Amino acid sequence: MSDDPSLALSDILARIAAARKVALQPASSTTLVAVTKTHGPERILPVLEAGQRVFGENRVQEAKAKWPDLRAQFPDIALHLIGPLQSNKTREALETFDVIETLDRPKLAHALRAEIDKFGRAPTLFIQVNTGEEPRKAGVAPQDAPAFIQLVREELKLPVQGLMCIPPANENPAPHFALLAKIGHAEGLPFLSMGMSEDFEIAIRFGATHVRVGSAIFGARQ
Repeated sequence: MSDDPSLALSDILARIAAARKVALQPASSTTLVAVTKTHGPERILPVLEAGQRVFGENRVQEAKAKWPDLRAQFPDIALHLIGPLQSNKTREALETFDVIETLDRPKLAHALRAEIDKFGRAPTLFIQVNTGEEPRKAGVAPQDAPAFIQLVREELKLPVQGLMCIPPANENPAPHFALLAKIGHAEGLPFLSMGMSEDFEIAIRFGATHVRVGSAIFGARQ
């Protein structure tokens, strides 16, 4: 990987395009979410100048500190929250993010509904599914996903558009991507956020609409 993030970005975009060409049923488009957690503006600016506009952050506070100045220069940035969200941080998340990918429990859903009503601005929401049913990982269990999706869409009227997953680190990710795609299709959700630096090409084979790539662009976390 080049130490120049803009060159690494070009490589990743080429790999995304190549993976889409060989996939039997790729999504109609695949958006790169460039993950910038722990990386400062000096690493992010070359990627912005190269045309990338969709970024992912893990923490609300880090994003609040980092992105206002960058957004002043590049107003068309779209920012995704891809890390866990505490219920007491929902207002700050609504102020900062265009997409929240980690809706995973009723308490958070109710908190988001209340803050959206007060704030008057609703981000696009993805539900995080714990496809590996790992006890220490966030996300709704696959068997509980349909009921939770019904709660947030029908009862709370939240703008849920997709699903997100992080497969277990030491397992073949393909069955997890297939499971997420199956749930998303059954529920009529258009977006699937799946695949990271090590496995995004596999995710594209299973219909990923968003892939979250950080270290392959920006290098190891700082």
